[in-house]
Formats: sequence, structure tokens, C-alpha cells
Amino acid sequence: MSQQVFADRIGKSKSWVDKVERGVRNLDRLSVINTVAGVLGVAPDLLVGRRARQATVTEIAAAVERVREALVRYDIPAICVADLGRQVAYAYTAYQHAQHPQVLRMLPDLLAAARHTEAADGPTPTADLLVRVYQLAAQIMVKLGEPDLAWLAADRAMTIAGGDPQRTATAVLPLAQALRAQRRGRLALAVTTTALRHLDPAPSPDAPPDHAALAGTLMVEAALAAASYGDAITAGNHTHQAARLAKGHHDSDGFGPTTVDLARALAATNLGDHALAIAIHLTATRSDDWHRLPAEHRAAHLIDMSRAYLAIGDHHAAACALVIADQIAPAETRIRPVARAALTAVLRAGPTPADLTRLATTIGLTSGST
Repeated sequence: MSQQVFADRIGKSKSWVDKVERGVRNLDRLSVINTVAGVLGVAPDLLVGRRARQATVTEIAAAVERVREALVRYDIPAICVADLGRQVAYAYTAYQHAQHPQVLRMLPDLLAAARHTEAADGPTPTADLLVRVYQLAAQIMVKLGEPDLAWLAADRAMTIAGGDPQRTATAVLPLAQALRAQRRGRLALAVTTTALRHLDPAPSPDAPPDHAALAGTLMVEAALAAASYGDAITAGNHTHQAARLAKGHHDSDGFGPTTVDLARALAATNLGDHALAIAIHLTATRSDDWHRLPAEHRAAHLIDMSRAYLAIGDHHAAACALVIADQIAPAETRIRPVARAALTAVLRAGPTPADLTRLATTIGLTSGST
């Protein structure tokens, strides 16, 4: 990447980039570090030469309880909600970099601000922002194995959406994820296909980029919902439509050909075709666009693929996938229940690489852990 291209992607001047590279200027603002890390496709900690201390499972559990308390409150707090948009944007950046403890710390205040704003303004353009707050809360609750809380947050987003097709489609995404986590794939498929029909009966690649990306993401969710209960035909139809919409889109914007391929791999795993899942995975992760995906997305995908490797008896490849996931986004492997379960399964499968053994020891897992 040339200095000019890099500068354009992070919204800085070429001169600024040159000064940073020569050590004349320092990367001393977290927001800038996160932006640079996102463009380079690396964890922010790598830019400052250290790994931040990872939150413990106990600390995460306490943080989840604080989010739970914020979600079940219905009072109207008297708080200042100035610059809520900036705070939400920062929280989403942290989420994409898998800084989940930081997101959990921010969520109670964001949820309180959402209640205050909703009560004060009613249905206004701020609704888009409020939907995003509840969407973020739902997504991270799914990751942390709290599908009931995720459903509650997603339901709040649906209420705020107020029937607006685009806002409703955005709110349906975490709702479908929560339903899948509750093993209610048929319901997840129903809500995603309904949202698709209301968004646009026939979305096409010529639609505005954000519109096509939202429709394509809904199709991906519909495919994963169908795969979760064994409907291979419906899953294939939706991934095919999503792939058609993905042409001309960039994965760095949240939806593109590689995003669809990763979903196809996960759907294949859920359908029991692990060999196909691995084949798709290997092709997708060799593409340039793979490195442009958010750290959270890449690490989560590798954790999913570790299950596919385990299913075909290749526990060494499963171990490698988990180690790489930890290098990309430690919070994904160290605090998510599904990742800890995968780590335990690999440990029980037989001799493991030293890197995985060190990782397991670091987070307190042994071959006898549950």
C-alpha cells in the first residue's frame, strides 16, 4: 500500500503518514490507533508493541450483569446524551476490533442514553442511532452466550424501528442471531425473509451500496438460519442470491464476496458437510479481502472452522485455527463460551501444539475442563 493510498483510507494526509513512519509524530490517540489497525487488518495492540491485559471470565460475567441491569430498567434517566453518535461509532469500532470488555463497559451508559433519547424525542432521525445501540447490545450478548438478553435487546431495536423497512432490517439482524442461538432457526428464517420482502421485493446489485449490503446481509442470515435446522436447499438459495448482490461490493464495508463465502462455509458446517466447509474456508482466507475484514469477524470465523476440523478428525488444524484466532483477536478466544468449548475439545482430542497448550493454560483450561 502506498503512503497516499494508506492516507486516503484512514482519512489523513500523505504528509501525516510520512511523519508517523519516520517517528516525527506518534500514534497517541486511541481512535486513530483503531482506525489505522482496521485499515492494516491487525489488532490495535500490535501498533503499540504490547498485548493489553485480557479481562477474566469473572470480570466479563460482572460486566454482563451490568448490561442486564441496564436492559431491564425502564426509568428515564436525567443524563447528558450529547454526542451520542460519536459514542456509538466508537463502540462499534471497538466491537469490530473485538475489544469486547471495552464495549461491555460502554453499553450500560449507551443503553441509559438510548432510554433518555427515546423518551425525549420519540420517533425521530435519532431512531437509527438507537437501533444501532440495541443491535450492538444484542450482538455481543449472543457472543457471550446470553441469547435471552440478546433477544430482549433486539426486540427493543424492533420496537424503535417503528416499521421503517431499513431500520427494521437492521434490527432483524441481531434478532435472527439471537433466535439461532436459541435453536429457533425456523423463526430466524421467517423474520429475515419478512424483512427482506419489506426492504425490497427484488434487491439487485444496482441498488445503492448501503441498501444492497443490508439486503445481502439479511440473505446471509437467512441462509444460516435455514442451515441451522438442516434445510440445505433454502440455505443454498439465499447464499446464491447474496453472492449475486456481493459483486462489486468491498468486504471492508461489511458485505462482499468474501463475507458471503465465509457464511457459505459456516452453513456447510452446520449442515454437516465439513469437507466442503473447509474447502470454502481455505479459498476465502487466501484472498486479499480476508485481511480487510474486521478482526472480530476473522477470529469468529476461525473459531467456527475449528469445529469443522474437529469433525473430520484433524485436531492439529483445529488447534492452529484457534491459535491464529487468538493472535487476531484475543477476546474472541478467551471470553466466548463457544471458543472455550472448542479449546477444550481440541485438548481432549490428543496431543496439541505448544502454542495451543500455552493459550489453554493462560485462560485456565486443561484437558479435563468443561
